Amino acid sequence: MTTTESTTAQSFADLGLSASLLKTLSDIGYESPSPIQAECIPILLQGRDLIGQAQTGTGKTAAFALPLMEQIDVKLTKPQALVLTPTRELAIQVAEALQSYAKNLPGFHVLPIYGGQSYTIQLKQLSRGAHIIVGTPGRVMDHLERKTLNLDNLKTLVLDEADEMLRMGFIDDVEWILERTPATHQTALFSATMPEQIRRVAQKYLVEPREIKIKSATSTVEAIRQVYWQVSGMHKLDALTRILEVEKDFDAAIIFVRTKNATVELADKLAARGYAAAALNGDLNQQMRERVIDQLKSGALDIVIATDVAARGIDVPRVSHVVNYDIPYDTEAYVHRIGRTGRAGRTGNAILFVAPREIRMLRTIERATRSPIAPLTLPSRADVTNKRVADFKEKVAEVLNAEGLDFFSNIVSQISEEHDVGVEEVAAALCMLAQESKPLQIAGEDPAPARAYPAASDSRRPAAFGERDRKPREERSERPRFEDRGDKPRFEERSDKPRFEDRGERPRREERPTRSAPTGDMVRYRIDVGRDHGVQVKDIVGAIANEAGIESRFIGRIALYDESSTVELPAGMPKEADNALKRTRVRGVPINLRPDEGRPDGDDRGNFKKRKFGDR
Repeated sequence: MTTTESTTAQSFADLGLSASLLKTLSDIGYESPSPIQAECIPILLQGRDLIGQAQTGTGKTAAFALPLMEQIDVKLTKPQALVLTPTRELAIQVAEALQSYAKNLPGFHVLPIYGGQSYTIQLKQLSRGAHIIVGTPGRVMDHLERKTLNLDNLKTLVLDEADEMLRMGFIDDVEWILERTPATHQTALFSATMPEQIRRVAQKYLVEPREIKIKSATSTVEAIRQVYWQVSGMHKLDALTRILEVEKDFDAAIIFVRTKNATVELADKLAARGYAAAALNGDLNQQMRERVIDQLKSGALDIVIATDVAARGIDVPRVSHVVNYDIPYDTEAYVHRIGRTGRAGRTGNAILFVAPREIRMLRTIERATRSPIAPLTLPSRADVTNKRVADFKEKVAEVLNAEGLDFFSNIVSQISEEHDVGVEEVAAALCMLAQESKPLQIAGEDPAPARAYPAASDSRRPAAFGERDRKPREERSERPRFEDRGDKPRFEERSDKPRFEDRGERPRREERPTRSAPTGDMVRYRIDVGRDHGVQVKDIVGAIANEAGIESRFIGRIALYDESSTVELPAGMPKEADNALKRTRVRGVPINLRPDEGRPDGDDRGNFKKRKFGDR
């Protein structure tokens, strides 16, 4: 295996691509390949297996997509390449890239298949024939089992963001698919990190792969300006609008909140204040989600308010700012969020809102990213006024240079004569009229500045409540909180293993990590997968989050039995989400979601149809 950490920039013409594809790249505006492209394209063109390790946003899509285009026989309308992605957003993104590279390849057809989209539509498109399939593991498995997807003519298989598929619990589904591909084909695996399970999959299914590791000169986090504002003395919405107004080089923003309802509420409030904003959450059907992203790309929208699940896979170059309106629950979510800006060498800005009780989480993020996050001084009323006045002057200056002002000059003169006032007073009155929808001066008082905490590395900073003499959370979470002896259960604080393990016929009950639980009704459902299928809680959570767009924090108690499991989900789920879950598979097994009627061991003490989230 070969490991490459840096490479000399080349032209695409040096990589062995055809003249037709080179012309397409020139028309698109590509000038020179990124390091991952320069290293991977020649190897893939040779037909060799490959492991590519590079961060998201380094251009790895083109690194495998361009060689795929060279190997396609357009006359053969059978799937010749399969690209597996962890999310439907990424599947769409990859399919769009492939379609753009096929500009000079008449008759080429790429088909994205993913959960949440109508089977009828996908079956029609599959029957017409597609050269490349881009899909999520669960939906690809469905079509393979239904025999509506035939891989007999497969030449190349690509695993994109393999570590993300592992994190979401899809790696067993990926192996299931790999075992059903032709014996001879090329395999390319791309991953930002290389966990042991991913390494094991590579060793098992790839044949003498070349390994390319690209070490970026600047990491995603380092390329992003990170600041935080400590919530104090002003409502977060007012602070947000002040910040957005004075931020330099603002083009577009993704604002992250925790709940679906919050996306809609904040989008409506920003729209009422004159911003082109829209919500992006799991309640939107796929067509509406795609429309929002397209509008953000085209400039029809400047701000998208999103949840973590809904924003996966978004890559919009004009996103200059990411705002963590609600602080994320873990560092991984934070890194993923701010990765929506500053991609592929571009600079970006990340703003984090932090309540006083959340300071410890801020320090945890700093330690995880190894990057200090500087305090942001909230813009004052004078700052906002000066910015609005400067913008107003700029617009007036543009009009002064325009033609056809004589008619309006006569009106000003008439007003001046009729009211016996100077031209300057008339101009002032016109300015007041012009700024009615957005006053140049904002009302209210400036709040007292919040006390900025020293950086995480500063040992002099005050300890947060309950923090003194305690180890950091990530150190404490590696060991059990306590262990009982005898027949009592053992409780653990690990998110990847059950916290409660009982004996006998009773289920192993899984408690989600303690979070700020929302209020609302929960309904218990039964699914046809359990311990005998090798299922873990993370498999169920990952499948539900990906297929139905339900954030993990809204998934209630999960109890594992031998042949089935129960899971609590919010009452009143949209019909689209309910239908998607009924078709979902976990570890290749259809879950057959339906309301639970009681425990399989005959103990109906827990038989309930609806309860409040958080009830015990």
